[in-house]
Amino acid sequence: MAKRTTETVHRLKVTLLEVEPPVWRRLDVPSQIKISALAGVLEAAVGWYGGHLHGFAVGALAYGIPDPDFGSRTIIDERTVRLGEVLPAVTDTMRWDYDFGDGWEHEVLVEAIEPPDPGVAYPVCRAGMRACPPEDCGGPWGYDDFLVALVDPAHERHEELRDWAPPGFDPEAFDIERATQWMRSAAPAQSW
Repeated sequence: MAKRTTETVHRLKVTLLEVEPPVWRRLDVPSQIKISALAGVLEAAVGWYGGHLHGFAVGALAYGIPDPDFGSRTIIDERTVRLGEVLPAVTDTMRWDYDFGDGWEHEVLVEAIEPPDPGVAYPVCRAGMRACPPEDCGGPWGYDDFLVALVDPAHERHEELRDWAPPGFDPEAFDIERATQWMRSAAPAQSW
């Protein structure tokens, strides 16, 4: 069986919403990736561990894993559609939600659709800023509180949150090579 080639590549800018200063990543991914697989790539690129539910929304359309117990909202099975079908043009956007309990929302913007570079393995992280908030820190508002307590030794929760935070957590840090490595991992969360 011949290896499938990448016909086009989507350049995506993924921005975590409701967090200041901004946390974002710029990624190149094959246009034909199924959005179920894209979810893992996005989780790895941003820095989420992938242990929570996620979903995508484009306008009124919702994509995810259909669940008959979820209610009457129609969910399009994310395992059946490809990125190029969902976001076919430059400047198209979708919302990617991760961890419904904490409520992390991301904007995914198509910055370019181009032929692949034959010398590049995809997916690849091209740029980014700042560390992903720690998992289970309470969403954007909890993250704000976490950052305040982390930098203030006099804060009543400083020691508790410093001990709870990932070792060496630096909210300003971002490692582009590590993000690319995680994005290419078959099981990204197991690599962290």
